[in-house]
Amino acid sequence: MENYNLTAKTYAGLESVLTKEIEAIGGKNIREGHRAVFYEGNLEIIYKSNYLLRTALRVFKEITLFRFNDVDQFYLKCKEVNWLKYFAINQSFVVNSTVANSPAFRNSMFASLKVKDAIADHFREKKGKRPDVDTRNPEIFVHVHINRNTCSLSLDSSGESLHKRGYRVHQGKAPLSEVLAAGMILLSGWKGNTDFIDPMCGSGTLPIEAAMIAQNIAPGRFRKEYAFENWPGYNPQLLEKVKENHQTRPFTKKIYASDILRENVLTAESNARRARVFSAIKFQTCNMQDLRLEANNAVVIINPPYGERLTPDNINSLYSMIGERLKHQFAGNTAWILTSQKEYLKCIGLKPAQKMTLYNGSLECTYASYPLFSGKRTHQ
Repeated sequence: MENYNLTAKTYAGLESVLTKEIEAIGGKNIREGHRAVFYEGNLEIIYKSNYLLRTALRVFKEITLFRFNDVDQFYLKCKEVNWLKYFAINQSFVVNSTVANSPAFRNSMFASLKVKDAIADHFREKKGKRPDVDTRNPEIFVHVHINRNTCSLSLDSSGESLHKRGYRVHQGKAPLSEVLAAGMILLSGWKGNTDFIDPMCGSGTLPIEAAMIAQNIAPGRFRKEYAFENWPGYNPQLLEKVKENHQTRPFTKKIYASDILRENVLTAESNARRARVFSAIKFQTCNMQDLRLEANNAVVIINPPYGERLTPDNINSLYSMIGERLKHQFAGNTAWILTSQKEYLKCIGLKPAQKMTLYNGSLECTYASYPLFSGKRTHQ
């Protein structure tokens, strides 16, 4: 099978986790970029990337890489591509672009327009007519990445973002992306060999992703379709083989998920049922302040609520309560906290063992870990 240059997109801060995942599925010549990991792989690796990577948002297959001096030259080089090799005239397509530091292109919409024109003109010259553009439900996704005067043209093999696993019908007011949740769990080192606790579970993304990781359930298990299924040469037998060769495993520990709001717990339970991991998670409606659990060597991951409804005083008291509970109820375990307001971590009253920067969409967050020892509380 032919090897291709591939790019898996992710959130900033998760590149190292994604690299390990790509190594595990057989990707070659892997190197990390910003919000992306570059690697090589054949058609089977493309299918595996979409079906198995927990921390990838999209997977691109490069068509060509070229340099250009101006917009006219850019258009001509795009038109020279043998687009009939990549899709048929009766298939709809869309072009999405990212542009950085380019003197020729001030914005991504203009770049997308020039590529769309080049594709249309190529088909018109070869076939006498052009394929349709469909921005809502296209069959072929063309991705353009321009940095200065270098352009990479790729096919998006995923289509809809891979964070849309297919199990979440209901969500809370500030839902955590499934990709970020999986990345947070993998960064913590948790793989299902100890208990897992989320005392502020919201719509349940963290415990559901934890249950999928613990049982080795593929993140793509509930996806209905991928863009690569519309490519020439799509091999459904190969995709079926990728799915069949992926084995789940038993999980003997416990996952605890709770939230102060009953409506959140009901939503989380509904999502867990759709993901078929409900039996692996013990849900309850409970304020973290009143939570009583017997756990040792467990991983506790907390994504505290934030937003306009919370005043600074409320946030101070919330984080103080979290610190007090971690110290007195969760000694002997390790806690991780994600927050977009790192100044409030001081209210925890515990010294973090490490801090890292993650992005929840465009929101910069701090992800801090706290080994929870018995004994005297240490202040920052």
